[in-house]
Amino acid sequence: MDLKDIKAVIDLMKKNAISEFELERQDFKIKLKRGNGIHQYSDEGTMMPMPIHTQVLPPMGHAQAPQPAAAPAPATSTDIEIKSPMVGTFYRSPSPEASSYVEVGSEVNPDMVVCIIEAMKVMNEIKAEVRGVITQVMVENAKPVEFGQVLYKVRPL
Repeated sequence: MDLKDIKAVIDLMKKNAISEFELERQDFKIKLKRGNGIHQYSDEGTMMPMPIHTQVLPPMGHAQAPQPAAAPAPATSTDIEIKSPMVGTFYRSPSPEASSYVEVGSEVNPDMVVCIIEAMKVMNEIKAEVRGVITQVMVENAKPVEFGQVLYKVRPL
């Protein structure tokens, strides 16, 4: 990821009021976090937003021990959540005039595309990765989503 891509992500964060962005690949990790709404003042007394903090971590070696996962909170239902793997814009169909990939009641399998997330002008097909029936659509079409945001709930089969 070069500086131009990082600037594009920052612009996307500002445009969609996203406070945090994290991307991890095999040998690269970047985490961007916007200020908490606190402003600083210039010498002239004008209000300026706090800067975005950027943290680029060094490549992860294979010798590192995996971090233990935090215990998930007890679920109130048996539904599985399909979460967004990235920050972007959520689309339920391949084009505005096409029908949605899935609706409530649709049966899905692990290789089935359930939506598209547009990130930096790239359309990314998101697969269900589970077998089940869609019980809830959690995001409105053409709305911004954040990394880890729940897109759909699926009752496993």
